[in-house]
Amino acid sequence: MDQSPSHKQIKEMTLRWMPADWNGSGLRIHTDTTDFFEIDYGDVVLLDGRPYLIRNSAKEGRFGLDEEIKHWVKRAIDLTRGEMCLVKLVFYEKFLSSVGGIEFECFRSPRKEARILELVKSHPNFMHGISAVDEKGNMVRVLKHIVGKSLSNHIADLHQNHEAYFHESLPGILRQYSECLEAIRFLHDHGEKHGDIRRDHILIDKQTGRYRWIDFDYNFRHRENIYGYDLFGLGNVLIYIIGQGDVLLHDVKSRDPDLLARLSDVDLNIIFHNRVANLKKIYPYVPDSLNRVLLHFSSGANWFYERVEQLIHDLHPAIDDIR
Repeated sequence: MDQSPSHKQIKEMTLRWMPADWNGSGLRIHTDTTDFFEIDYGDVVLLDGRPYLIRNSAKEGRFGLDEEIKHWVKRAIDLTRGEMCLVKLVFYEKFLSSVGGIEFECFRSPRKEARILELVKSHPNFMHGISAVDEKGNMVRVLKHIVGKSLSNHIADLHQNHEAYFHESLPGILRQYSECLEAIRFLHDHGEKHGDIRRDHILIDKQTGRYRWIDFDYNFRHRENIYGYDLFGLGNVLIYIIGQGDVLLHDVKSRDPDLLARLSDVDLNIIFHNRVANLKKIYPYVPDSLNRVLLHFSSGANWFYERVEQLIHDLHPAIDDIR
């Protein structure tokens, strides 16, 4: 839009989405999104002349944090198009993460996510959206809504025993996941990183069936291999997929104490030491070729994948070995 709509026009656009007794009095229109706590239900955020009606804040969907509100991510309606979207406001945080004794400095970078949105705007395995700078210079991202469940929820909803899952469902899931690997390879080939690879950051598009990466505003620094953190994340997702969930030491102990005694530290996930990476010890029908891929992400690994194409090269023939 070349010109911003007036306050009156925005109020008229908002009317159809609000309760019948709403008369538009007190309508707040934000052109400065710095204080995202101040932006609430019924407010409008105006970006590049386009108004977005705020509905509520999104919630975290990871590791039991389903009720933790992400105040900087707002569900909204693009009033110009009449479409649902997510408005992702600027929120900075940073932390240190250690993987196998390798330390990574991780931090949020809205501008990095804006760059990637532009890069992947026609790529089918990523979320899509645009970015806009508000009047205070905040890089806001407006994301198209993806209808579909996360990969982790999809696997949990299959309700198969592991052996049936392994032979019937897993090959198709791995082939779709291979597309996700190729998508991350695409990022790396363009000098970019995802930065926060995990199983709930893959959504299965209900309309197309494609697996799509979301949320790439995290960045990280590491001198030796700038893509290493992404690779460890890809390995964690792969172990989760093949195990039909996390295989936890506590669960192994409850189910089969003798099996627990046969496990050692080298069989465990290099990042999460309460999870088993050497899944062949749990499920003997896992082919050696597939298990060897998993062992690159175990505490006993003597070398790690340095590039996504190495992982792809090993995984493709291993999928064919599932019988």
